[in-house]
Amino acid sequence: MIIEQFRKFQFSFFILSVVLLSHNANAQLTPALVFYDDFRDGSTKWETTDDASWTLTQQKGQSVWGLNKRKSNYQPKFRSPHNVALVRDLQLTETVIDVEVKSTRDTGNHRDCCIFFQYQDPEHFYYVHLGAIPDSHSGQIMIVNGAARRALTTNKNPVPWDDQWHQVRLERDPSSGRIAVFFDDLKKPLMQVHDKTFLSGRVGIGSFDDMNDFTNVNIYGKRASTKR
Repeated sequence: MIIEQFRKFQFSFFILSVVLLSHNANAQLTPALVFYDDFRDGSTKWETTDDASWTLTQQKGQSVWGLNKRKSNYQPKFRSPHNVALVRDLQLTETVIDVEVKSTRDTGNHRDCCIFFQYQDPEHFYYVHLGAIPDSHSGQIMIVNGAARRALTTNKNPVPWDDQWHQVRLERDPSSGRIAVFFDDLKKPLMQVHDKTFLSGRVGIGSFDDMNDFTNVNIYGKRASTKR
């Protein structure tokens, strides 16, 4: 009887240890929160390529920052997004971006929003193009590397834009090269790829040439070293 109880105790202790170890491992894998913005205090935390393209509004008591026109005055040297807003004074290696997005105009197959990461300068960066219907220039993880944007993925999954709010997540692990993008379903990536061209840089939101509203931007990650 005593031996049986002892064995049950050993088994329970083993299960508890596994659960605790798993919890600790997951905690270590989750980057720290380094930035949050719900736009209640305006948009001073952001640097845009064209300030006139962005407007702060209130929607059902919620502060929202969004694009008010498709055609921006910003014209990049290489074919790439026209509407870019980068967080000021934030450069990351490991990166997770969670943001609520609403598309505010149906422009057809390339109706999109973009998430920017590991941005070096206007001619070198990654971005996710969440275009409604995927093709070589839409609905892909893209790179701008001293030339016109180029798809790193061959995604076939459409993005179901409508006039509702959606949750978008980007995950970037520079050590493995993994880039994964999620749309509403945060357990299954909409698309993913591995690439190590850029290992750190700035982060941001925007669109290629469409109109979106953004709120509740949560950014987790590891700050890049500024030492030289």
